[in-house]
Amino acid sequence: MDKRHTHRIQIVQQLFPLGFEGIAPPPLKEIDESTAKVIKNLPKIDKIIEKFAPRYPLKKIAKIDLSILRLSIYELLIDKKQPTKVVIDEAVILAREFGNEKSYAFINGVLGSVLKDLEKNETA
Repeated sequence: MDKRHTHRIQIVQQLFPLGFEGIAPPPLKEIDESTAKVIKNLPKIDKIIEKFAPRYPLKKIAKIDLSILRLSIYELLIDKKQPTKVVIDEAVILAREFGNEKSYAFINGVLGSVLKDLEKNETA
């Protein structure tokens, strides 16, 4: 398995518990550096998810889908080290591996909307 894919799986696994109410993030020194960066940006990331998935409050989104979205939005809008196509493809693969039968479509739709908005703002 690709090292980057394995690393993304690890990050999603570390983000997963944060989807549950009342669970505090682990101390940053105990988690992967990339996960720590996502956690530091969670308020910003969660606002983006709320904006582009308005029919689904964060509490109602499947926890695994939320974790994948958080990582993917971090990679798309904050980290910006990977091509957008790679980030979205990886998110869809993760959703197919770990989510339910509709997860990949939901994640692809949200990330597609984020990407359209990003492209619109870059051309403006």
